[in-house]
Amino acid sequence: MSDSIKTIAILGGTGDLGGGLARQWSRAGYTIVIGSRTLEKGQEAAAALLTEFPDLNVTGLDNPAAAEQADLVVLTVPFAHQLSTLDSVKHALIGKVLIDVTVPLVPPKVGTVQMPASGSAGQQAQDHLGEDVFVVSAFQNVGAMHLQEDHSIACDVLVTGNKRAARDTVITLIEALGLKGWHAGPIQNAAAAEALNPAVEVAVEESLGHTADLAEESGYSAAATMDAADTNNDTDTTGDNNSNSPSHTQP
Repeated sequence: MSDSIKTIAILGGTGDLGGGLARQWSRAGYTIVIGSRTLEKGQEAAAALLTEFPDLNVTGLDNPAAAEQADLVVLTVPFAHQLSTLDSVKHALIGKVLIDVTVPLVPPKVGTVQMPASGSAGQQAQDHLGEDVFVVSAFQNVGAMHLQEDHSIACDVLVTGNKRAARDTVITLIEALGLKGWHAGPIQNAAAAEALNPAVEVAVEESLGHTADLAEESGYSAAATMDAADTNNDTDTTGDNNSNSPSHTQP
């Protein structure tokens, strides 16, 4: 399956994590289509990437057109916009692998594990799309800021999904970024990586002494405090910015 992946659509590619993945995969030789809720935003994001690396094969479209053109689709929008974005591209996903990087963060307490009724965001996506779409959950622990920089990233990525062939495809893409992907079982197991995300964030912020006590007293986690300082758009209403924060990469 991985041999057939030439073009990758990144829905929400105008955000930090989506933009970082677009940057790295395009430099690894893949054709990238950056998707957004509007054609203009997708084109602006592609133009910004091409300004930095003029030789890359990157274009920008709206989400439905991006998903239609791609061999594989990556969803990098906040949890609040997960299902609405999937609805807009549902028919274009049939027969394709969808990498869902969603972490079910629910503001304001984004440092608290709050799993959806389905058990995980990955499971929610699979249930919503049906078995004709091969949902694979991954990248919940990869920091966006590292993908936007030129250095090696020492990070293991748990890869869950119901089809091993789909997981193999995603692991190939992970390794193209210089990361290490691990088969972690069916999509039900996505709950493990998703739940770990806010816990690790709080632990990292505690170790760095970043106003954890004050944040918790106010009802906000240390993660939210750090994200605000880094202008991470967790509460962005455009649906184009993923909520994974910069500290989720292993040292």
